Amino acid sequence: MIFDLTVPQFIKTLKNLNNFLDKAAAHADSKKFEMEVLLNSRLAPDQFPLTRQIQIVCDTAKLAASRLTGKPAPVQEDNEKTLAEVKARIQSVITYLEGMKPEDYTNAATAVITQPRWEGKTLTGYDYVIHHVIPNFYFHVTTAYSIMRHNGVDLGKKDFLGTLPYKMP
Repeated sequence: MIFDLTVPQFIKTLKNLNNFLDKAAAHADSKKFEMEVLLNSRLAPDQFPLTRQIQIVCDTAKLAASRLTGKPAPVQEDNEKTLAEVKARIQSVITYLEGMKPEDYTNAATAVITQPRWEGKTLTGYDYVIHHVIPNFYFHVTTAYSIMRHNGVDLGKKDFLGTLPYKMP
């Protein structure tokens, strides 16, 4: 269950995020500005810029998988400056997640999860996923989407949702 709530959804959404960036690059090209301007854009002065939002999306997905399975996550230095570097980071996390299997998550729901910011407090793996990982992941994806949309990138709900697994009646 934890696997199904996270890994396939995170992979899909990270791929959607890559598609947002492709549209953003086309927008920057058509408007004759450098993509790095958009990567450094933010919605508010006290908010992280687009690149940092994407780094946090990636970190949330990979660190959740690592904490829930005990498998080491890829190490990334948070020094991406270009579109190619940001996209490489996203692809690195997709590749890592694609290596996960449902059986890797056998004990994930009852795992005891902590992190330094929690000052010694813990959550079960289930509570960690439901109350922290999923909301945090989508908060930062939505913020990245909003930064691009605010700057004129032609994105809509279909871009955010991506391909749905429709069935024929």
